[in-house]
Formats: sequence, C-alpha cells, structure tokens
Amino acid sequence: MCAVRLLRTIWYYRPKGWTQFRINNVRILCDKSDPDKQRVAMKVLNVAEKNDAAKNLAGYLSGGNLRRREGLSTFNKIYEFECNVFNQRCQMIMTSVSGHLLQLEFAGCYRNWQACSPMSLFDAPVKKYCPQDYQQIKRTLEKEVRQCGSLIIWTDCDREGENIGFEIIQVCLAVKPNLRVYRAKFSEITARSAQRALQTLVEPSKNISDAVDVRQELDLRIGAAFTRFQTLRLQKVFPQKLSSSLISYGSCQFPTLGFVVERFNAINNFIPEQFWKIKVTHDVDDLCVEFRWKRVYLLDQLTCHVLYNKCLEQPVAKVENVQSKQKSKWRPLPLDTVELEKLGCKKLKMNAKEVMRIAEKLYTQGFISYPRTETNIFPKELSLRNLIELQAQDPVWGEFANHILQDGPNPRAGKKSDQAHPPIHPTKHTTSLQGKEKEVYDFVVRHFLACCSKDAQGLETIVDIDIAGEKFVANGLMIIELNYLEVYPYEKWNAKEIHIYRTGQTFEPTSIEMTDGETSPPQLLTEADLIALMEKHGIGTDATHAEHIETIKSRMYVGLQNGCHFVPGELGMGLVEGYDNMGYPMSKPHLRAELEADLKRICEGTRDPKVVLAEQLVKYKEVFQMSLQQADKIDQALGHYLQEPAQQLPVVQAEEGIVNQTVLQCPSCGMDMVLRNRREGSGKFIGCMGYPDCRNAIWFPGSVEAVELSGEFCSECGPHVQKLKFKFRRGSFFPFYSDNYTGCIGGCDPHFLESLDIRLSSVRPAQGTYPNTNTGVQNTSSSVDSGLGSLDHANGSIPYSNIGSSVTPLQACHLRNDSTRGRGRGRGRGSTRGTGNPHVDSTPVYSSTLSNHNQDSMAVLNWNSQSMSAGTGSNRTPDALVNGNSHDNAIVCNCNMDAILLTVRKEGPNKGRQFYKCGNSQGQSCNYFMWADGVENNTPLPSQGFGNDGTSNSMSLTNSILPRPSWGMRATNGPGGDNDEVLCTCGVPAKRY
Repeated sequence: MCAVRLLRTIWYYRPKGWTQFRINNVRILCDKSDPDKQRVAMKVLNVAEKNDAAKNLAGYLSGGNLRRREGLSTFNKIYEFECNVFNQRCQMIMTSVSGHLLQLEFAGCYRNWQACSPMSLFDAPVKKYCPQDYQQIKRTLEKEVRQCGSLIIWTDCDREGENIGFEIIQVCLAVKPNLRVYRAKFSEITARSAQRALQTLVEPSKNISDAVDVRQELDLRIGAAFTRFQTLRLQKVFPQKLSSSLISYGSCQFPTLGFVVERFNAINNFIPEQFWKIKVTHDVDDLCVEFRWKRVYLLDQLTCHVLYNKCLEQPVAKVENVQSKQKSKWRPLPLDTVELEKLGCKKLKMNAKEVMRIAEKLYTQGFISYPRTETNIFPKELSLRNLIELQAQDPVWGEFANHILQDGPNPRAGKKSDQAHPPIHPTKHTTSLQGKEKEVYDFVVRHFLACCSKDAQGLETIVDIDIAGEKFVANGLMIIELNYLEVYPYEKWNAKEIHIYRTGQTFEPTSIEMTDGETSPPQLLTEADLIALMEKHGIGTDATHAEHIETIKSRMYVGLQNGCHFVPGELGMGLVEGYDNMGYPMSKPHLRAELEADLKRICEGTRDPKVVLAEQLVKYKEVFQMSLQQADKIDQALGHYLQEPAQQLPVVQAEEGIVNQTVLQCPSCGMDMVLRNRREGSGKFIGCMGYPDCRNAIWFPGSVEAVELSGEFCSECGPHVQKLKFKFRRGSFFPFYSDNYTGCIGGCDPHFLESLDIRLSSVRPAQGTYPNTNTGVQNTSSSVDSGLGSLDHANGSIPYSNIGSSVTPLQACHLRNDSTRGRGRGRGRGSTRGTGNPHVDSTPVYSSTLSNHNQDSMAVLNWNSQSMSAGTGSNRTPDALVNGNSHDNAIVCNCNMDAILLTVRKEGPNKGRQFYKCGNSQGQSCNYFMWADGVENNTPLPSQGFGNDGTSNSMSLTNSILPRPSWGMRATNGPGGDNDEVLCTCGVPAKRY
C-alpha cells in the first residue's frame, strides 16, 4: 500500500509533459516534453555597445523568440531569451551601454581651472567615474549581473570597443567578483556572425584596453595643461577678441591644424615662374590631334624661341614610332575606413564625420560590416559569393552581380590588415533606405561589386614624331570593355580618338606654336587631402580622423573656402606661428606619430603602457615648460593676426594662473594640501586638492594674521612637507612663539599644532605612520568598567595614545571645556562639538621641542592653566607620578593613595594590557589612570577632575605639555617655584576660579 500511495503521489505532482505506460504491470513515468525546452543551467549577462546592436544580436541569437523589458535607462532596453552556450542551455540577458560608460577626469580641485597651476596637471591624480547621464545604465548592469554567473562582452571589436568592454567588466566585477568574463569577436551583425562569435568566445584583450587608457590619460593631461595655459593667458592678453574664447590644444588636433597652415603658407610663399613651350597640332577630317613636347617646357624664353624657329624652318613631321598596347584601368581595392572617409568627401560630397555616423548606423542595423577597419584584403574564409548573391535581386545592379557570379569574384588584394575586421562590405540587401543613408549604402554596395569585378580594358595608341630634331608625342585610347565601370559611376575613363599613323610616315602639321605660361601653386587642402596626410604621418587613427578635423573647425582654427577647401583662421595662424617661433615642433606630426606607434606596440604586448605613459609625459612636460618661458612669442604672433595690441602679462602669471602652494600631503586621500585664500578674502586656510571628494582642511585661528610658504622643507617630516611663515597677532602666543614665526605643521611639533588648534590626524595618517598610536578600548569587562567607565559614559570607548620611547619624561594632560572646542572653526580640525560628554583626544604625543631646563616650569604652567580652563575643576598640580619615597616605589594616584593594577579584558588592540587606576571607591575616585608599561617613562594620564560637589565637569582630555598660548599666560618667578603666578596679556595677575 505504501508503494502504491507513493506512485500516486508522484503521478499527481508529475511535471508538465510527463506521461505513463505499463511494462509487466509496472507503471513507468516518462518525460515527453519538448527536448529544446531544457532546464536553464545558468544566466548570462550580455552587453553590447549600443541599443540597436543589442536588439539585433538578441534577435539573431534567439531566432526571433525573445522578450523585451525596460531597464533603468530609457534608451537601453533589456532582451531575454534562451540559447545554447558553454555546451548547456542558458538564459541570456542582453542589454547595452551608450559608448564609454566611464570618463577620465582629474580628481578634486584639479578640475577647477583657478585652483591649480596648469603645470601641475602633468602629475595631478586622475580617476575614472561614471557621469550622471550614465548612472542609470551603470545601475542596470549592477542589478542584472547579480543574478548571472557569466558576462559576455559584445562591444565593437576595435580599441575603443575593447576599452568600453573593460569599463563594463569593472562595474560588474565590483558587484560580483567571481564573475566569469568572455569576449565575443565579430565584424558584422548577422545571424551567422553572431552565432559564430557565441561559439568562439575568447578572453578580453587587456593590452588593447591599456593602449586606450594611455591615450586617454595623455590626451587629458596634455590637452588640459596647454588649453588652460593658452586660455587663461590669451583671454587676458587680448580681452577684446578672446575674453570669452576657449583656446584648446590637442596633440592630434594641433598637427592637423599644422597641415592646413603649412599648405596655406606654401601657397602664399609660392613665387610663380614663367615658362615657354612648343605645341604641335594635326587636323584630319575634323579630328584634331595634339602632340606634346617631350621637353614639356623651358624657363628660358630665348632658348625656346631658337628651337621654335628651327621647327618653323623645317615644318615636316616624321612618325618615328607607333605603339598600340592593352591598357587597364584598375578596379578599386576593398574598402577600408580611410578610403570610405576620403571617397565619401570626394564622391558623395559629405564631410567625413557625417559619412562615419551614417556608416555606423548602417552597421548597427545589420546592412554593412563594421565600418572601422584598416584592412583592405578579403580573408579567405569570407564567402564573397554568398554576399554577391544577396545583391543579385536588386533592380539596379542585380544583373551586374549575376555577371560576377558567372565569372567568379576576383577582388584585388591590398597590403593592409589589422587582423581584426574584414574590409567594409554589405551584409544585407535593402531597398528601404532614403536620403544620405541610401547614398552611403549604395556606395558601399557598388564599391564591393566593383572590387569583385574585372578591370576596365582598353587599347592605347602612342605616336612619337620628330620635327627638326625636336620630339613630340600623342596618345589615343579606345575602350574595349568597361567591366567594373558599369556599376561604379564614381570614376570615369574617357576614350580619346587619334588618327591612324604608320612608322616612317611624314606629314605637315596643321600648326606649330610657341606658347607661354607660369607655374602654379599647390591647391588648398580638401578634407580628403587632409585625411590622407593624417594617415601618412600617423596622426590619429581611422576612427578619429573625422573627429580631429571637426574639432579644429569648431574652434574656429580653420574655415572652409568654397565649401571644400581648408583655410586657417586668424587664431589658428597665430597659434601655429607663435609655437613655431619658439622653435618647437608643436604643429608638426612627429611627437604624436611616435605616440601612435607606441600605442600599436602596447596592443601587440611589446611595450609596457606605464613606460610609454611616463616617456610621453616627460617629452610634453619639457615642451610645456619651455612654452611658458617664451609665451610672449604667442602674444606677438596673435597680435599681428588679431590686430589688437597685446596686454603686457608677466610670464609667471601665465605659468601659474593661481600659484599652487603645496604644504603637505593629505593624510586622508594622499593628494596635495595647498595654501589657499578664504572666499571672503579674510585670511588663508589649507585645503585638500581632493575636494569635494575629500573635505580635509586646516583652518587657522583668528590670531593668525598672515601665513605664507617659507620655501623650506621640514627635515623631520620629509621633503613633502613645507614650513610656513606665520604672522601672529601681537602677543597672542607670547612667550612660546614670536609674532613672526616659521614653523612646521606636519606633526613634528605637536605643541605648535595644539597652539593652532590643529589635530594631528588632519596632517598625518592615524595608522601606519605611527604604529604605536592606538585608537581605543571598548569598556565591556568588569575590570575595565571599574576603572575607565567614568571617562566616557556616552559610548564606552576610550581613545588614547601609547607614548613611545622618544617621548620626554615629562608629560601632562591638557584639560579643556568641551564646549570651547566645539565652537567656531571646527571644520577640518577634528574638533568635537559640545555634547556634555567628556572626550579623550586620540592625538599621539611626541617629543617636546622645549629645552630640558624649561620642562618643569612648562609643566607647572600647563597645569595651572588647565585648572583655570576647567572652571570648577581641581586646582592641584599633578603629583600622581612615580613616587620614590612612599610604599616602595608604588604608583600613587591624585588622592595620594596607592593605585590598583587592572588588566584590559575587552577584545581589541589593548587586550591583556595592564593599567593603573585610583584605588578609592567609585564615588570617591579621582579617576586617575596610567598604563603600566608607561611607568618607566613617567607618563601618567592625570585625573579628569571633579567639582567640589563631586560631579563631572564634562571636560575634553588631550595630550599636551603646553597651555593654549592664545590665552596670553606667562609664568613668573622661576621654574617650580612656590610663587608661580599666571599673568594675562595685559600684565595683571590672572584670577583663579
């Protein structure tokens, strides 16, 4: 019965699609569901570079069986489907980014033009961050990857695409560190290409991504430094013309501008020369054949005239040679990016940026292959016949495509290959496009069919004649087969008729003339010419040529003449001429070409990206420094073109903008802390360059009237800490510091920091630098509660300082009312706002800078002053030191009783450490405390102090041997004397309360 009941239960809860049958009266359950609908093994996140690409890839991989849902970003949808990958059934989640997800930017205040010197940008810290516009995309990735075990990158397979892929990887691994990452390699968005990429996943290339990181950082540092320098200076030098202009610099855009200026100067500096030549014609039956002089022309008129007269004396031409030969007009090479840009400018009359924008759109829609490629050789594995068959149905070029299929495709092979993408070719036939998209698509198709066709064939006839010893030649052309020209209207090949001549034949020319002319200058550059020069000299890449050209146009460095020829503007001419006058090749392609070559080597893995970055920064920094020193040459050059007198501006002002006054390195973030002016203009403060990410700041009290850098580095704190020159309000720190004092706030003089109310944690790291500095003990065990509980009733924690062996024997504690510390300048100085709860400052105590003979007097003065500040506190000096005359060197508390020894039981850095506390009962305790291992250094931590009513005074406990000098106290009589007296700044004895 139990077995029957079990079978009935299994049958009742059977999965959908299961059935049953009997074998020998045994009921068998069988799964007859669709084998394709297998259980999903895992989820995989797929990320493409654009939403259109994600949509098409998901459609091809799913066979159209997908589900779309919204992501956090409105423009980046999510597509879900199932397919086989990793030899198992997986649920695929396909989404996208919108280009680069992260941007490189300077950290903190370095983003502020007025906060630092342009020179400092070569060394300033940089960081990658996600812009606000892309936060929703980033959150989508973080949300979706949590449920996925693998990540597949489907970004474009070029340098930028690889770098975007690593940005995606960085975001996803931050959420799920154990994520498996793969890269899909593809050159076109088609079903076959997508499936092939999915089955041949590879690892992402870190080398290629590193090359982009190096290029981005160099462009940011170099461009920002020169741009700020030029803009900040020239806006002041030419306030009428450039007061609101951004005068940008880029290591690619400036050489591009240089090409335009160089051609313009070549034309302006061209000196035409007059020449003379002889022309011969022969007319028969209305057909005129012109014979060209083999000397072409002569620059000497007399010589040409003598030869001309010689021909006139014997005006009979003799045919010396007639040659007929086959002539071919070569079909075009397979299409790469540079040729697409150049031909798009020449034949389609579009600018390169527009051509590439349309080509990328056609690619994401699946109509053409990836348009950013350096390859002009079709790979053997690419089926050209299948691609041509797709075009055979077209009503315009379908017949031509069928002719190619009959003879077989036979494309020319170029010499370039990036080993990543094939030449640009159509991947799908369409007749639905309109406007410029149709023009670009038609061009790609016609170019593809033309390069797969045959060369045009013709018959050329060359006739050589002699007249009185002078040689002349004429050519004729008869076209036999147009071949590729039938489908490629972007090129022409015109026939040229010629008479039939025979060798040895003589005839009398119709005319023999002597004509003159003059040499002509080169033409202004067109966009196609400019792209060709950029490619030749290695400026930019095929993916960035159009961008650099658009930049110099938008900055008004160049303009267009007749809509197609580039001419430099006044600003462009002045900048190039100014830098040329310095003797630096800023507008020449050499520096950038070296970088582009190094970037290729990084991609190949033969160069270290860090080394390349450092080398390039050194080169450009040297040029920048020299440019600052000769900045007036830019002023002079621009003044000539702008027709505005240059305002006199010191080079130092141009160099620095606002001087970067680095004092020390921030203990919180490691960036520079610099001396800066307050907003209201009253005084200075030291701020971190990491602001607003880091808000560490040092504010000086009102007693500091002026402060400036001394130019002297502290020998104790190291070469990164600079001393400061202070001017104090008269008598504010007497007698400890003079009114004009040079000191260090790096932490080597804790008493000086205490005087300025600066916490040591604001200038030195709390951990690592000072290994003996502890952070606190939690009061949980009974032994600790009995001794330390009254020090911090609020949170039970006790920050303290472990005094090292370098501390002077005399140590004391500075008691001060908590409400006093929380008042006013609390920002950045680690002040504690008044809460009514005592607080123990965690600032370590270091060796005193006072001389030994002054230590005792300072101690007496310190404690007297603390008694004053405590209000109702005890007025006794600390006698709770190691007493050699009582109880056999026992530790004596402030009650003059033997202290008891306890042990810390709380888990933490001080567990097991022993300390002394007052031996009186809880109600009568003086709260004396001292670490047992500090006895040999005589370093007690005295009582907090109680009022006469036995209640706590809520005081702050900090380690110091100096009073607050701003109170103006000074001791009289002598060190340790019974008649020590505290005077106020006016000389009248202070009254004790």
